[in-house]
Amino acid sequence: MTRPLDDDQVAEYRREGYVVARGFFARDEIELLGRAAREDRELDRHAFGRADGEGGVVRLSLWNHPGDGIYGMVARCERMVRSAERLLEGEVYHYHSKMIMKDARVGGAWTWHQDYGYWYNNGVLFPWLVSVSVAVDPSTRANGCLQVIPRSHEAGRIDHVLSGEQAGADMDRVRELLGRLPLVHCEMEPGDAIFFHPNLLHRSDPNRSEQPRWSMICCYNAARNDPYKDSHHPRYTPLEVVPDGAIRAVGARRFADAGGDVGWLEAVRDRSATGLEAPESGKPASGESRP
Repeated sequence: MTRPLDDDQVAEYRREGYVVARGFFARDEIELLGRAAREDRELDRHAFGRADGEGGVVRLSLWNHPGDGIYGMVARCERMVRSAERLLEGEVYHYHSKMIMKDARVGGAWTWHQDYGYWYNNGVLFPWLVSVSVAVDPSTRANGCLQVIPRSHEAGRIDHVLSGEQAGADMDRVRELLGRLPLVHCEMEPGDAIFFHPNLLHRSDPNRSEQPRWSMICCYNAARNDPYKDSHHPRYTPLEVVPDGAIRAVGARRFADAGGDVGWLEAVRDRSATGLEAPESGKPASGESRP
């Protein structure tokens, strides 16, 4: 594809709460991204785990600012930004990005949740955000691909509680929605991308296969949705868009070599779930959740 979302894809996103863009990144672009990520010592050094409440742990790295390395080129490239602008109907800025590293046999699950279920706590007034998950490896049922409940974004924001160290949606409502709406496993090839609404319910199973499932997720907020208070994710910061060809031009440059601070976030600084309660105790959470 290697172009912004078209009218039909935008309409599908509005109707279903998500759309899968096949071949959104070319094979050589995604190979550069994957090789850079797996060889990146800084990415590995800043990685941390999130217990899933099912005995597994998901490893990820999280950063606020896109920077000038290959990760930044992916997040800032024209096809990504223009697609987000179409979906959010105006200027957007980079809210944060992350690399999800579901390694073979050990990558844990993500519980059912909405992204706005915890971004709401960051002072974001409206659900005018979009997440884009780019498949670095093949994403299959066997290695824990993303699962979604189409049209669940129409249910609005659902209360969230702690599930392990992750923010999980109220399961009574999730079960009711699953009784009325389908469940879809979003299997993808490297370079495919899924754009999804912040109120879309989604989850993933543990990786029980011999194949890793790495993915890069870029999150954008509408410029007019500037949070009313400071948090660990940035308020409105103008985004410098780059040509699509910048991904290849930057090539295998290390993230650590990029000019400027990308704003790595450590686990202790991830406080999106501050104030959530653990259902078994009824006590406030420690302030840590899935970023």
